[in-house]
Formats: sequence, structure tokens, C-alpha cells
Amino acid sequence: MPSLEALFCHVDDFCRRFEPLWQQQLLADGLRHRRRPRRLCLSEILTILIAFHQSAYRHFKAFYTEMVCAYWRSAFPGLVSYPRFVEWMPSTLLPLSTYLRHCFGPCTGISFIDSTPLHVCHVRRVHAHKVFAGLAAWGKSSVGWFYGFKLHLVVNERGELLAMTLTPGNTDDRKPVPELLKDLHGKVFGDRGYISGKLGRQLREDLGIALITKLRRKMTNRLMVMTDKLLLRKRGIIEAINDQLKNISQIEHTRHRSEVNFLVNLVCGLIAYCHKPNKPSVASDVDLLSA
Repeated sequence: MPSLEALFCHVDDFCRRFEPLWQQQLLADGLRHRRRPRRLCLSEILTILIAFHQSAYRHFKAFYTEMVCAYWRSAFPGLVSYPRFVEWMPSTLLPLSTYLRHCFGPCTGISFIDSTPLHVCHVRRVHAHKVFAGLAAWGKSSVGWFYGFKLHLVVNERGELLAMTLTPGNTDDRKPVPELLKDLHGKVFGDRGYISGKLGRQLREDLGIALITKLRRKMTNRLMVMTDKLLLRKRGIIEAINDQLKNISQIEHTRHRSEVNFLVNLVCGLIAYCHKPNKPSVASDVDLLSA
């Protein structure tokens, strides 16, 4: 598990800049907001939430009671009970979302795009599922049907996150692409699910981005620059990232009882991945091609 002190320092540096701006925005909206003091500051709350996704624990309650309360009490002298901490979690969504954007990497001109399903319940329990009624939807991935959402990610060749969005499970992978890539440039590599002449022309004309995908069977072959062909073979980097997000950062589970806490769990998992020192990378291959 990474250093708790290093994580807290990084989060605290962000919160020192974010909280004054946030308070100014709250004052400017003309509404009255309760500012009841808490025993834990915002930096400490965010650190605990992110640290859970860096640990080997599968349940946050076990992590909080067995790890935080038992071994980290000296680091967090103002610890509260588990139910009280859970009550604070929804209020952290905006700071966490802003911090996630702060953790994104730079666009290098080489990007990879993909989506991955997020199950919110087992397919046999969909008829009884109520938490995400009206939000989640049936979708189909390469391994079968699921009920939940789709997480759309864009990463660079160093495995750093560049953009993300969340959609219902029945959303076409191509629909959120223009919004995802609006701040990027260069070439984007995707799988066959992103094949679209209209989308390719739109990205090229509006954003100056080249969308490169593999061809389906019986499609007319086309000439491709060798560099692009080799980079297209490295598209598996984003599939490796999706695997780490689900199995290490734990962005997916079916025990959610709140829509907001589902988003908090997702954003914290993405932040935990951003703090990983060793990410899936094809940087060495890119350097070899450019040499």
C-alpha cells in the first residue's frame, strides 16, 4: 500500500487551494449553507476514502473499523464512528470530482479510448433492484448482457487518464466520443465498436483528431502508416487499465445503497489508480518508433 503520509500531503495541497474557492462560490449563490464544524477536515476524509481503494480490503466498513480505527487513530485523532463517517461521504463528491480532474495526465497526441461495463446488480436480481431504477439500463458487452452503467475512458500511452464519463448501459460507445475528446489532440485508437465514417469526419473537421480503429470482416482494406498499425496493436493497454480499476481499485461492486455513494466510490477508485506509481504503459514502444 502506498505511503499514507504522501497521499495526505498531495490531497491536502489540493484542498488548501480548492476550499477557499469553493466557499466563495457557495457565498455567491445567495443561498444559506450550514457549515457545521467536523472533527475531521476535508483532507482527512478524502485521504481515508482514497486509501481504501489502495488497500486490499473489499468492504469499506471492514477497512474503516479494522484498519483506520485500529491502526491509524494516531494519524487521524478526530475519528468518528463508521455510521457518522458514511453520512459525510455524499458531501465529498464535488471535491473528489475536482481532485480527479487535477490528477489527469497531459495529452501527448497518442490516446486510447474504450468503455467497460459497471454492474450494479446480478442479472437475476434486476427485477427487484431499486437503487438505480431509472438511471441504470440493460447493456451488452463482449461477455454478455449486464444491468448498470458504462464507464468511458481515454488514456495516453503512459497509462495516465485523460478523460472519463459515465453513461447508462445501453448507450452506444460512439455517442460520448466528441465530448470526451474535446480538449485532446492528435490520434485516438479504439476497437471496432468505434467504427463510424460520420464520427471520424466530425472529429477530423471539428477537433483535428484522427480516430483509428481496426476493420471489421469484409470491410475494404486501407493503407495505414506503420506507426499507426503498431500503436493499434497496443490498444490492449486500456483493457489492462480497466482490469486494474475493477480488480485492484475496486470501482465495481453490487452493494451500493445510494446513487451518490456509488459515484464517490467510482471517483475514489479512479483517483487511487492515478496515484499508482507503475501503470500499464507503451512508452518504450513509442520511443522506439520515434527514434
